[in-house]
Amino acid sequence: MSDDLDELYQTVLLEHSKRPRNFGEFPEATIHVDADNPSCGDEIHLHADFDPEGKVVKLQFTGQGCAISQASASLMTLKLQGRSGAEALQMLGDFRQLVTQEPGNEPETLGDLVAFGGVRKFPQRVKCAMLPWRAFEQAHDEWQRNSSS
Repeated sequence: MSDDLDELYQTVLLEHSKRPRNFGEFPEATIHVDADNPSCGDEIHLHADFDPEGKVVKLQFTGQGCAISQASASLMTLKLQGRSGAEALQMLGDFRQLVTQEPGNEPETLGDLVAFGGVRKFPQRVKCAMLPWRAFEQAHDEWQRNSSS
């Protein structure tokens, strides 16, 4: 990756960590998930609403942690809102592949999320980047359990 591109990605991560989007309480959410990374102390509290078909209607989060976990949560909420459950889970899989496997043909749907590609070099940071996505996966699983009962 070029130095200019690395710098652009660092700027994206810093912007989202300093001014996270969709950060705040969402008490009327139908699903609340708490996730943490005990190895570093990061915490994410994800608040989610899905429509009856599983479309992600609204995501907000609170919590504390490193710049990577906060930026990942911020960008995740932006990318997943309005997507069907299947699209959201596909993006989760694409993001997991981005941060854990060798660089390759990253899907264009990831957009700014490609900024996290560099964390694959730092296994402890992969956990930070994946924390909000694991919380989303839990929220989606809970929605599925609730909607099938």
